[in-house]
Amino acid sequence: MAKPIFFFLIFTTLTIFGQKAHTQEDKIYHTIDVFVANPSAENLQKLSKNEKEFYKNPKLKSKNELLALVVLNCNIAFYQNQFGKTNQAISSYEKAWQLYQKNKLKDYDIIEYCLKPLGNLYTISGDYDNAENTIKQYYFIAEKEKNTPEASGQKIAAILNLSNVYQSSGKSLLAIELLEKTINTEKLSNVQKGILLNNLGANYIISNHATVINPDVNRKAQNAFEMSKKLLEKEKNQSETLSNVYRNLASIYSQQQDFGRANSYFEKARKLFLETSNKEPRKIAKLDYENALLLFEQKKYTNASVLISNVFKNLIPNYSNKKNILPNQSSLYSETVLLDALDLQAAIFQKQNQPKKALEAYALSFHIEDLFAQLLVYENSKIINQTRVRNRTEKCIAIYDLLYQKEKKSNYIESAFQLAEKTKSGVLKSYLAQSKTATKEEKLHLEQLQNWNTEIIKEQQKGSLANISKINEVIKKQNETMLSLKKIRSKNPEFIPENLNLTTLFSKLEKDKAIMVYYFSGFEKMYYFTLENRRIKLNSFSNTAHSIVKIWQFLDYFTDANTITNDIKGYNLHGKIVFDLLKLPKNTTNKNLIIVPDGILNFLPFEALITKEIATSNFAKMHYLLNDFKISYNNSAVFYLNEKPLSGEKKDVLGIFPVFENTDYALAFSKDEMQSIKKNFEGQFFENATATFNNFKTNAPNYSILHLSTHSSAGDTETPASIKFYDQEILYSELYNLKISPDLVVLSACETGIGKLYKSEGAMSIARGFQFAGAQNLLFSLWKVNDFTTSVFMDYFYKNIKNHESYFEANTNAKLSFLNDATIPNAKKSPYYWSAFVYYGGIETQKNNSHLIYLLGFLGCIALFFLFKKLFSKVKKKISKVP
Repeated sequence: MAKPIFFFLIFTTLTIFGQKAHTQEDKIYHTIDVFVANPSAENLQKLSKNEKEFYKNPKLKSKNELLALVVLNCNIAFYQNQFGKTNQAISSYEKAWQLYQKNKLKDYDIIEYCLKPLGNLYTISGDYDNAENTIKQYYFIAEKEKNTPEASGQKIAAILNLSNVYQSSGKSLLAIELLEKTINTEKLSNVQKGILLNNLGANYIISNHATVINPDVNRKAQNAFEMSKKLLEKEKNQSETLSNVYRNLASIYSQQQDFGRANSYFEKARKLFLETSNKEPRKIAKLDYENALLLFEQKKYTNASVLISNVFKNLIPNYSNKKNILPNQSSLYSETVLLDALDLQAAIFQKQNQPKKALEAYALSFHIEDLFAQLLVYENSKIINQTRVRNRTEKCIAIYDLLYQKEKKSNYIESAFQLAEKTKSGVLKSYLAQSKTATKEEKLHLEQLQNWNTEIIKEQQKGSLANISKINEVIKKQNETMLSLKKIRSKNPEFIPENLNLTTLFSKLEKDKAIMVYYFSGFEKMYYFTLENRRIKLNSFSNTAHSIVKIWQFLDYFTDANTITNDIKGYNLHGKIVFDLLKLPKNTTNKNLIIVPDGILNFLPFEALITKEIATSNFAKMHYLLNDFKISYNNSAVFYLNEKPLSGEKKDVLGIFPVFENTDYALAFSKDEMQSIKKNFEGQFFENATATFNNFKTNAPNYSILHLSTHSSAGDTETPASIKFYDQEILYSELYNLKISPDLVVLSACETGIGKLYKSEGAMSIARGFQFAGAQNLLFSLWKVNDFTTSVFMDYFYKNIKNHESYFEANTNAKLSFLNDATIPNAKKSPYYWSAFVYYGGIETQKNNSHLIYLLGFLGCIALFFLFKKLFSKVKKKISKVP
């Protein structure tokens, strides 16, 4: 935590000797001095009011005056944070940094008194992208001043704080790499090395929790803590840092159930902490929370609750626990220690058999998460926030399920479903909802922010050849855009989704003659909701490694074209095992199935599951789920419920066919695919050198169907998913800025539905890029597709659309036609070839086509009427002639 900066301002002694402040600069520093003499929440409010008056003053022009305003904002931010006003503190630091940077000010330690505390506040509020950008900026500033001791210390502080960001945002392996490199290559003091080793040990523990527990990694963590302890014990004035090491040692022994040692180390940590002079309320609260957590692990629930109550007393003004240990919702603010304390109290209520009180505590946690979400601008930080929300959601679903088993009240299941829905593609939902109401200015800011982000990613992909100065310059521009966007959004709060209307959802399912199977992949269980006949059911199965392995074993059959044909019997067996595991519906009158997948299920071709094992090697005769249902997928129930009607206009196609002739990655059958579509639909078709990104971007808003036959890649943990045009490769996030609203996007390319997976949001894929751009209905692939069989499948698909089938039906029927096609050899009828493409979107038939069908039916009836009338007349005449 940064210190207040007033005591560095020697020139403010003017006022100390009783001289009157004459200039604007003097007035600002005098205002700071007056406040610092008596800091209080009431005086802070007055100080903030004075700052606004100074800021509005048109005479405030000189660099010294502007620097005084920077200092004022840094002081305001420091005390806002002291008084628990995190959001306001962030805004004040941001204003200070913007003023300093925009006006190119100097002669002030902007790193120590603005950027470091701002980066730390971003971290604790979950705004990890801004935290990382801010830390990298002050690291770069310090790097320019290599020879000064201050710069060296700031560089190490930046590395430490950056590792904290990585640790908090689930990138512990990246943090370990950064810390190990620094410890092994940099010249460090004992204190610096001790602090870094302590942080390294903490990251070892977190990385171990992300995978199967590895005793070697735990030993590494313990060794790092012990080495840190030895170094820091030799140094003076290190009570707080040494206290942190002891707390980490207490945590690691607690995990090992060695509570004697854990308690001993924690007592040492508490004693050392109380020796420090900088006992801020937040630090005291954090110590009490960690102590409560240690007591919880020892099943001392009452004692733990007492400490949680102390946390609330330290962090919430006027908190009283006479009636209820839980604070009022109106008193809460965005603070991670408060969030952790509420979650722990909820867990205590569960252990004390008070499930409804646990839900009450979790509801307060969700409220704080909503406050956090309103601070975030970047997609990555929003997804991490949602992932945190999701872990809590799983616990609530378990409680609702338990309450339902006891009381049989359907509202518990409905509440569980509503919570699950809030974690489904929340970032995408928010973006699409806000894009409808956002001003032109806001949209331009978002577009520019995305452009800067793309530029940074593409430069970073160069690895050791990346230009660090260029990255830093882009980060500065991105930061300016972000701050400007925040100012715009302060007038228009962040979208927070409301509960969906279940009655409307049931009515739509009934109208569509559909069943919805909705999955929620938790840490412990896979929950699945089944919605049919105006009822909602909740079931689950263990989401342990044993169950997940069964799904992976089935998915492994789709790694290449030969795996299934080489083991048809095994495919049948594993397809049936996964079908039974997922508890999909059987023997139902409704034949339209909407699947909302989650986690690993996002990559599963449900149509290819085996409903009944039979001894055959003929792929066309196997019992697939495809034979029982027409299947549509969706990201969430809200997307299904809010699907827009299809265009009533004549369907036309924009086709992109780079083909890549005379190259190593030529698409030999792509031209056949193009010719097949041309037979059925009018449109514009770009091939070879004309199939550029610019031609696509320019023409895409004008066509109802967008068809891209090309190469794409799912990327990996570091490299984003991308799609190739003839002239360039485009990242999935670059598609966000497209302005399109097509009826359908067909991604006839490899892995267009695959990307880095987040349980809360889905895959960061090419398909997602088009969804952000405004596409509602998409057909895309789950693995590397075959050029020839794809062209055959697409031929059937487009013929079905031409015959007035909905996209939903056209996909199912194209697969059935493919299996029944006598010209296709059995080996090519393997599910590998036909089940790669999945349809996400609405299941309505086209309005104009249905009207045409009714009209034709009506005209047909009239024609039949006149035909029968004519025949009847002839028969009557013949009868009348009979004697």
